[in-house]
Amino acid sequence: MGEEVEDLRSEGAVAAGGGVLDEERRLRRLRRMIDMSLALIAQTDLDLLQAQKLVQVVKDAAMELFPGKEATFELIYTPRFRRLLAEKYAMH
Repeated sequence: MGEEVEDLRSEGAVAAGGGVLDEERRLRRLRRMIDMSLALIAQTDLDLLQAQKLVQVVKDAAMELFPGKEATFELIYTPRFRRLLAEKYAMH
């Protein structure tokens, strides 16, 4: 996962035209969103549809922070969300 985050980090700075500090800020924000949404899904009584909508909102926000990095999001974060949804909602 470290290499993928590094890819997001280095390419995100170029895409945004910002400096390293801006890139680090955006990456921290993304990590917080991911962690909070995973915890919210795991620890609350959201139904499956609400959880899926939350995942989409997080993905949309990630694309705003890192334009053009959808494939990276799919590679790093989508499997984490899928595993949690499958575990919590007994999906196979």
